Amino acid sequence: MSEPEGTQPPEGTTQRLPVLGRQETENGDGPGRSPTPAAEGRPSAARDEDGRAGRFWSARRVAAGIVALLLLGLAGLFLYDVVSVRAGRPGMYWRRELARQLAERPLDDTWVRVGAGVAAALGLWLLILAVTPGLRAVLPMRRTHADVRAGLHRAAAETALRDRAVEVAGVQSAEARVRRRRAKVRAVSHFRALDDVRTDLDAVLGDAVNGLGLSKPPSLSVRVRRPGRKG
Repeated sequence: MSEPEGTQPPEGTTQRLPVLGRQETENGDGPGRSPTPAAEGRPSAARDEDGRAGRFWSARRVAAGIVALLLLGLAGLFLYDVVSVRAGRPGMYWRRELARQLAERPLDDTWVRVGAGVAAALGLWLLILAVTPGLRAVLPMRRTHADVRAGLHRAAAETALRDRAVEVAGVQSAEARVRRRRAKVRAVSHFRALDDVRTDLDAVLGDAVNGLGLSKPPSLSVRVRRPGRKG
């Protein structure tokens, strides 16, 4: 005998709750779940990104620490000198001598030019450090997710290319140098024709460069030579 809908079960009895299917649970269509971005028609993060990623920025801790220590020491000396003068004592000799030299020496003096050149060089160096990312040893990889960034060290990329190169028949040894825009591989072949070895290296290393997953795959340059004569 079935009970009418909307009635409460008698006291002391259990009621069977509806069970969500596995597909509904995975898709988030069950009660209390908000629709996913895919369900709302919004593109996912992987679709928003085209795989390009910029270089990693260095923290510049050494340069920042040196500049901070120099500024702190210079400010401390000037503060001590000002307090000493306010207390009725004579100023430091180096500050009085520096003020006298700056007042008496003309602008075309050799030491004035040297000091200005050193200050300009230090300022230019700090500006270059401020506007350049640094970390040249880390190559940015393609971004497959908006919140995840990955990088590959050049040494690891060079090792991978070198290992793939020595697997080619006829290659005795190989060296690889990977930069941001170019990857150079130098191989030594002790048998087979050099053109055949170079063709195989171009194919194998081309796949290896693409397999590194770099944001901007470098152009490949391959050179093959015979081993030098001993003695």
